[in-house]
Amino acid sequence: MVTDTSEKGLETLIVESLVNEAGYQQGENSDYDRDHAVDLTKLLAFLKTTQPKAVETLELSEDGPKRTQFLHRLQGEIAKRGVIDVLRFGVKHGPVSVDLFYGTPTPGNIKAEERFAANIFSVTRQLQYSKDETRLALDLCIFINGLPVATFELKNRLTKQTVLDAVQQYKRDREPKELLFQFGRCMVHFAVDDQEVRMCTHLKGKNSWFLPFNKGWNDGAGNPPNESGIKTDYLWKQILTKPGLTDIIENYAQVVEEKDDKRRKKLKQIFPRYHQLDVVRNLLADAKASGVGKRYLIQHSAGSGKSNSIAWLAHQLIGLDDEGAALFDSVIVVTDRRVLDKQIKDTIKQFAQVSATVGHAERSGDLRRFLKSGKKIIISTVQKFPFILDEIGDEHRGRKFAIIIDEAHSSQGGRTSAKMNIALSEQGGLPAEGSAQAGEDDEDTFEDQINRIMEARKMLPNASYFAFTATPKNKTLELFGEPVTEGDKVKHRPFHSYTMKQAIQEGFILDVLANYTPVESYYRLMKTVEDDPEFDTKKAKKRLRRYVESHDHAIRQKAEIMIDHFHEQVIARRKIGGKARAMVICSGIARAIQYYHAFVTYLKERKSPYKAIVAFSGEHEDGGRKVTEATLNGFPSAQIEKKFQQDPYRFLIVADKFQTGYDEPLLHTMYVDKQLAGIKAVQTLSRLNRAHPQKSDTFVLDFMNDADTIMKAFSDYYRTTILSEETDPNKLHDLKATLDGYQVYGWSQVEHLVELFLGGADRDKLDPILDACVAVYNNDLDEDEQVDFKGKAKAFVRTYQFLASILPYTNAEWEKLSIFLNFLTPKLPVPKEDDLAKGILETIDMDSYRV
Repeated sequence: MVTDTSEKGLETLIVESLVNEAGYQQGENSDYDRDHAVDLTKLLAFLKTTQPKAVETLELSEDGPKRTQFLHRLQGEIAKRGVIDVLRFGVKHGPVSVDLFYGTPTPGNIKAEERFAANIFSVTRQLQYSKDETRLALDLCIFINGLPVATFELKNRLTKQTVLDAVQQYKRDREPKELLFQFGRCMVHFAVDDQEVRMCTHLKGKNSWFLPFNKGWNDGAGNPPNESGIKTDYLWKQILTKPGLTDIIENYAQVVEEKDDKRRKKLKQIFPRYHQLDVVRNLLADAKASGVGKRYLIQHSAGSGKSNSIAWLAHQLIGLDDEGAALFDSVIVVTDRRVLDKQIKDTIKQFAQVSATVGHAERSGDLRRFLKSGKKIIISTVQKFPFILDEIGDEHRGRKFAIIIDEAHSSQGGRTSAKMNIALSEQGGLPAEGSAQAGEDDEDTFEDQINRIMEARKMLPNASYFAFTATPKNKTLELFGEPVTEGDKVKHRPFHSYTMKQAIQEGFILDVLANYTPVESYYRLMKTVEDDPEFDTKKAKKRLRRYVESHDHAIRQKAEIMIDHFHEQVIARRKIGGKARAMVICSGIARAIQYYHAFVTYLKERKSPYKAIVAFSGEHEDGGRKVTEATLNGFPSAQIEKKFQQDPYRFLIVADKFQTGYDEPLLHTMYVDKQLAGIKAVQTLSRLNRAHPQKSDTFVLDFMNDADTIMKAFSDYYRTTILSEETDPNKLHDLKATLDGYQVYGWSQVEHLVELFLGGADRDKLDPILDACVAVYNNDLDEDEQVDFKGKAKAFVRTYQFLASILPYTNAEWEKLSIFLNFLTPKLPVPKEDDLAKGILETIDMDSYRV
């Protein structure tokens, strides 16, 4: 019999592994109660085995009104609290408290081991879940004691379908109003093929957001080759084992309350991403094996979800034990981010009283009191770090500590840095003025300060250090990294890494260098098309020419260029659905104030509906009077972040504030008028990289730096060449001519598809046009021609997307061909020469073209 390479073959593979290796039971469709979304047979079997008295009291053995009442109660509790909370804490019904899951037993507790063994983990194939559409079936569903916790849609690349088709199936065919797919009913929904896994915690139709759940490969996205099976079998062989899934329920998965822009409360369900689970589990295992006194460096890029990783780590370090005794007496988290404070409290709230467990040390007195009283988790600031080390190395040397250092920099700058310097000076951590070390870097970073404090003190034997950073310097690697001997040299590497490259490829952050443009390059692009008669109707970029050619670097001229670009290239193109914001990076406070006045004046002259906000620390002179950011803006400093999210505010003009540690997904464009290099360049430009469902690109216009400097700065943190200095618009003419010459498509097909798409035609109207083109590609082109066509098609789309953001004109043929190729390229079979290990094809949100 030949190998079953179909989707059903993958389904069989997963089920057999879960049943034969992981100890699951196989469920039957007939056992599923569609009215209450439970596997009734497994639920009753679990309750009869573990709680026979409750079954008798509630009359659950009989199919009558009492059982129905209990099932209604159970369904109501899951709807209100979510399945995670119901599994952890059970339900109360009438006089009875009913347990629905037994967690990880403590070593040596035989009764707890027996209870855990009584849990029924099961998997059902082709689950017919719908009361109304009874023939609809889900590929797989995992249950614990009859309660559904995870669903699967499977696809197989050998039959020309991928994980993206599984994602589309969830978005298109799985109705969120169905009981099984309602919020909180399951922990997670997986889209799986033989190469990739994606997950979603809240199905919302076409707005469902599926995140990669992959190991990563070659510092990028995807999964490594697997010698013993298919690439994605880690999902069912490692993650979804009984102990593995139990660990996620007990320590990671959660429902938290958030507030939207209008202060309305909304619930969000969280399931850990693969690297979050991996880093926390590995740190806990190593800390337990190595004991107290070790240093760990975790290099996790922006977009890695560091806050949740730190919160999960802090919570579980408290529970770590060594032969029955706690390994750490207290966990101290050093951070300046308020959001981390909230996330730690949200995590702890799932398991214990926050006030009894977590303390926030604002002052040294608070810190001393918390240390003495044995508070389990203490959150403190960078300024207190020298005091922390002295206290635990002196008065508390008999106790054991875990110190988690969150090196995500404070967005507020200024005062924080000054206070830290004072603290360091008093503790002897700063170099003498005028020394070589003091002169190395005018802008001392958080990382430098932490490193010097650590260097000034000997390693404390009663503390372990866990340092999280996106951009470690060599000194940080040396202090916290793992030593590795190569020949006669000792090098240092992070304990765990999640690179910028992987974060970009997985879509958690955007590639800020993709559209990085020095102002000279921007000018040359404008000048290239000025003489073309086709574009005579467009006004010449006189201000830009005057600025570049005269080198008259007047604030007013630069402000006009920035504002014009923002209106014509960002707002007019409805970036981020028309909600895009811009940041202006200034070289000093005086310059920021000048820019603010220039923006106010020119925005009024343009009759623009938008306004600017200025951000700087302290009080400064402006035209003979003392001003602060609050007096200029007309509202308190604490409101800047909130105001910037609301209209009419679209520009944030900053001087050493909000350049690090500021996460605003609506930030799309950056105008740089400040010299940047090294880590500062990476941190500043990375303000743009936060993902948003409607954000497909970013843009940087740099008035002060060149492409080589910026590329060099990023090279240590991103492994591939991603930056070119400028792009010639004629490249699009050349690419289009080559693509047209292959005759894979006819222009009438391009126009017909674009007309259908923009008119909102059904999907099945587009596919025949595309499939006809794919047939020509397969039949008429040889392998070399296929490689060339597909490469140039992707290059056309990429180049047009970049140039469209800055060129002062539009070209209807380019726009149409870009839309057409966006649909066609994913359908083209991968030529043999295509090296998939170097990346994955990205899906593109075509809604951005519906202008």
